Amino acid sequence: MMPKNILLAPDKFKGTFSAGRVCELIEAGIRQVLPDVRITACPVADGGDGFAEVMAQQLGGQWVECQAQDAMGRDLLARYALCGDTAVMEMSQASGIRQLEPGLLDPWRASTYGTGQMMRHAIEHSGVGRIIMGIGGSATNDAGCGMAAALGVVFLDQNEEALEPTPASLSQCARIDTSKRIALPKILVACDVDNPLLGERGAVRVYGPQKGVKEADIDGLEKVLDHVVELTGDTNLAALPGAGAAGGLGFGLLSFCRAELVPGFELVADEIGLMKKINASDMVITGEGKYDLQTLSGKGPAGVAAMARRADKPVVLMAGLIEDGAPADLFDEVYSVHEDHRSLEETIRHGEELLIAKAAELARALGEQ
Repeated sequence: MMPKNILLAPDKFKGTFSAGRVCELIEAGIRQVLPDVRITACPVADGGDGFAEVMAQQLGGQWVECQAQDAMGRDLLARYALCGDTAVMEMSQASGIRQLEPGLLDPWRASTYGTGQMMRHAIEHSGVGRIIMGIGGSATNDAGCGMAAALGVVFLDQNEEALEPTPASLSQCARIDTSKRIALPKILVACDVDNPLLGERGAVRVYGPQKGVKEADIDGLEKVLDHVVELTGDTNLAALPGAGAAGGLGFGLLSFCRAELVPGFELVADEIGLMKKINASDMVITGEGKYDLQTLSGKGPAGVAAMARRADKPVVLMAGLIEDGAPADLFDEVYSVHEDHRSLEETIRHGEELLIAKAAELARALGEQ
């Protein structure tokens, strides 16, 4: 039976379209064929890029700008979304790898100080009662010490002199003074990796190379993080899944801020009332740029599919590209924008019109039911 109420709940097509834009394009294609069907747009996200944008759109948030520093200490203008008394932010706005030009990566000097500046601004200038943070895409490996310093935590050497909160200096730290840390609201962290802070699956060995960590520096940086853990006394927190996220910012938020780490998609789905919207629909259409085995690892479309199954609703995936080996039974139908007779570059170049056409193809199939 042709659905009367369709819910659009896609994730972003990374590097191409935001989740909101994907909704617009799919709706345009469907309406070419089924102009009278009721369509509800509800973009989703995990904890990565686009997280704050999706939350702001769904919760009616307003963007707030603040002065901060990038990972290398340069001034920039960062922003977060103010949704009632909740600030929704992405650490990558200040401390992200996307803020740095190629060649500037330096894990010994990079710091999450700018992330702490955003948090402090939200607390002191916006008066928020809660912070929700996505922690994907960092350029740092400082265990969140820079973030903590911006909130008033002081890292002291054996002479009680304050240190820069960077890995280059933290090896000299003899004491951490938390007495001047500002009062914090509840902090929820959207985290979609399960790595601990230390060890073979830790922040340095798994994610360090993409941030400029050289092979010869791995052991040294690992010792710095281990030293920080020893000073905090929070060995149990360092071993938790997600403590190694964003160069150990997960650990820093746990240890210095007593934050709660939550799977990103689950956090978003709960905040925007996704289950209620699924229950009110006849069909769910989700989407992402590339459908592969990684989709199963906490990605938005897999979460949408699981929720649709629980509600006994058919669920369709619109993917930019389907890789060999992608799960065959996660969705009722899968549509790929890319087709073998075109180059991938051509598909990306004509992505908007091709996604609209693919959505229209789906609508025609629905109209024949």
